[in-house]
Amino acid sequence: MFSIPKEVTHVTETLEKAGFEAFLVGGCVRDLLMGRKPKDWDITTNALPDQIISLFSKTFYENDFGTVGVVDEGAADESLKIIEVTPYRLEGIYSDKRHPDQVIFSQKLEDDLKRRDFTINALAYSVSEKNVIDLYGGKQDIKDKIIRTVGDPAERFAEDGLRILRTVRFVAELDFAIEPNTEKAVAENVHLLEHISRERVRDEFTKIVMSDNPTKAFLAMKKLGLLKYIAPELEKTVGVEQNKAHAYDVWGHLLRSLQHAADMKLPLDMRLSALFHDISKPETRRWGTDTWTFYGHEVVGTPVTRRILENLKYPTKLVNKVATMVRWHMFFSDTERITLSAVRRMVANVGEENIWDLMNLRICDRIGTGRPKANPYRLRKYHAMIEEALRDPVSVGMLKIDGKKIMEVAHISPGARVGWILHALLDEVLEDPGKNTPEYLENKAKTLANLPEEELKTLGEKGKESKEKEDQRVIEEIRKKHWVE
Repeated sequence: MFSIPKEVTHVTETLEKAGFEAFLVGGCVRDLLMGRKPKDWDITTNALPDQIISLFSKTFYENDFGTVGVVDEGAADESLKIIEVTPYRLEGIYSDKRHPDQVIFSQKLEDDLKRRDFTINALAYSVSEKNVIDLYGGKQDIKDKIIRTVGDPAERFAEDGLRILRTVRFVAELDFAIEPNTEKAVAENVHLLEHISRERVRDEFTKIVMSDNPTKAFLAMKKLGLLKYIAPELEKTVGVEQNKAHAYDVWGHLLRSLQHAADMKLPLDMRLSALFHDISKPETRRWGTDTWTFYGHEVVGTPVTRRILENLKYPTKLVNKVATMVRWHMFFSDTERITLSAVRRMVANVGEENIWDLMNLRICDRIGTGRPKANPYRLRKYHAMIEEALRDPVSVGMLKIDGKKIMEVAHISPGARVGWILHALLDEVLEDPGKNTPEYLENKAKTLANLPEEELKTLGEKGKESKEKEDQRVIEEIRKKHWVE
């Protein structure tokens, strides 16, 4: 029925040959039914942890839930290096609304499936019999693109409040809708997120942001009241009208900026930058002559963004990167008046390693305003100016020889002759880069040092002219590349 990797079938066959049951279970079965490649492979069995461990040459077992990791270091696919095998389980009361007080191993697959969160995840598949076990209508819900809990939704959410956030995560990842009773229970139980560690919230939030359709999840979070438990500052942006350059309120603008970052397949730090770059527009909004202004929102928004991400326990390196992007995202100005020195200062502010990310953020910001073009003339001009600012200028510093070495090998004193020789050598290297070796340049420097002063000066001036022409040629190539003048 499905094409199952040999690393997975090895595990199921080994368990079955030893007399145990073995089923693929959960998200990997859902993904197979949807024609998606599973991100990981989970197997459930009636074997106990010690029995599982005894059947495989390399395993690890380090949790309270009975899960044994079967290790295959030779697997080419990272998702197949560790196959998780867990005994059928019955779970007791969740007194902390996060984890079961005790885990009881069972001998029945039915017991394991009934404790799962959603019908689309309460699916099992027998590799040997090529049969899907579906006790709760998960296949039909997949067909109908519906997210529905197994059993009473309020009970499922009370067991683990993180399931509330997982509901909207599946909205984003699968592009499914929430079944009405499940949606009602989410809205009535959002307070349960207060009991969940920030690290677990962060991990689900990250999966939402990294999905292909994060906008859909954020709209669901707003509708159902989840934002206040994740990033309450986002709620303040709803309905905040902007100036005429924007087609949407701040909330709509941020979501569209994030969505474009997702469409561009940008990494997490840049998606978070797109989401939070205008987070402080609400508190900086003032009425100007005939429109709203938001002066300094990038400065005010920097510590706000840092606080949000630190509260969610993101790593310091990521927090610093996103804060930098928020602080400097307003770099854009009139390219007819911007100077190369201003561009160099911007590169210095964010670092050469971040400057192109800043440009990508500007593209997301622009699309978020409702403007159709991601790369207009002004932005292309800025790209060209950045390339020009970053390039190594044509100079005598490119030579595999310096003034000190010339004085040493040519036996001359400091003065204008050293500079003329350097520029004469540069002229030769520009004509033939293969001559840029210490051996050739040292020998040539000795020859040049013996020339009459006027002749050497003429060669030096010619070298300077060649340098200027090469500089201009490179700049023209950069501008032609970006279709700017």
